[in-house]
Amino acid sequence: MDEDDSALVAAGAGEGAATGGRDGLSAAAKALYAGITRGEPLGPADGPALRELLAWRLVTVDPDRPGAPIALDPQEAGRRRLDEGLRELAAGAARMAAVPDVADELALHFERAKWRSGAGSEFLAEPEQVGARIAEAVGGAETELLTAQPLGPRGADALEAADAREARALARGVSVRTLYRDGERDDPATRDRVTRLTARGARFRTLAGSFQSCVVVDRRQAFIPDHVVNSSPTHAAWHVMDRALVAFIAEGFEDAWRRADIWHGDPRRAAPAGGVGLTHRQREILIDTAAGIDQRITARRLNIGLRTLTKELGVLRARWGAPTLAALSYQWALSAERHRMTDEATGRPE
Repeated sequence: MDEDDSALVAAGAGEGAATGGRDGLSAAAKALYAGITRGEPLGPADGPALRELLAWRLVTVDPDRPGAPIALDPQEAGRRRLDEGLRELAAGAARMAAVPDVADELALHFERAKWRSGAGSEFLAEPEQVGARIAEAVGGAETELLTAQPLGPRGADALEAADAREARALARGVSVRTLYRDGERDDPATRDRVTRLTARGARFRTLAGSFQSCVVVDRRQAFIPDHVVNSSPTHAAWHVMDRALVAFIAEGFEDAWRRADIWHGDPRRAAPAGGVGLTHRQREILIDTAAGIDQRITARRLNIGLRTLTKELGVLRARWGAPTLAALSYQWALSAERHRMTDEATGRPE
């Protein structure tokens, strides 16, 4: 073999080792291997095929005879090739298995960096835990405190603790609004509390209809009763920190607040004599109005037009001297007719 052939072999050895020949062996390389086993000399065009054979370790080159590559056992070369491929597959599988762990680790940094809705919710089972957590949240309130208590304050101790918390919040300039059931107007302790805190700037309202209990602080965190853990005690609560859910809870409070009557601590007025002699349609209208049902739904259910419904509401408002629908609902809740219907529904004697 001349100097050109030696250069061809040397180049093939270096380039073959670099490329690794990962694809299948070409027909030209197979033909060259057969020729090498027969002792045939290399040709000028055999460079690419020789590189493949070197990469597969099917031939080797003796430095003393660079022009005469030596054929190696193809079975042994195939086993080595297979072992290398299996090792590459195992390494690739290990890299793929590590992807979720890497993603989870980096996700912590990503989540901390972007604006989040919130950290979620936490279940509070013990009353002491609920009270301590609410006290901590209200103690850090900066702008607003919303409280809806359909069951009223839980005892004298709870009333005193709420008084102290809300008084401190008002002193810091926090807006404080509290919603009670209409029956709380009959409770002397609650009336005294409302009178005191109203003088400090707090606002109170009462609602004859139903509403959900909640405490919302700065619209960033809220406390609601448990509706998830069926076996939990009645005093259990959830501390909600998801901003989207807190906003939803606050909107529920605002809806009830709009339908409620302002209260400055004055006692409830005596039930009006009206209510007796209402027609069935008027009772149905009053029931839907107190429940906050859309007038279009009520009109459709009663098979009347909106104009007729409006006239009926005007008659009822005039009957009780109610300037607004909220006042009308309040008067209806106090009426003898409403109480009679409640007694009949619950089976209590009159």
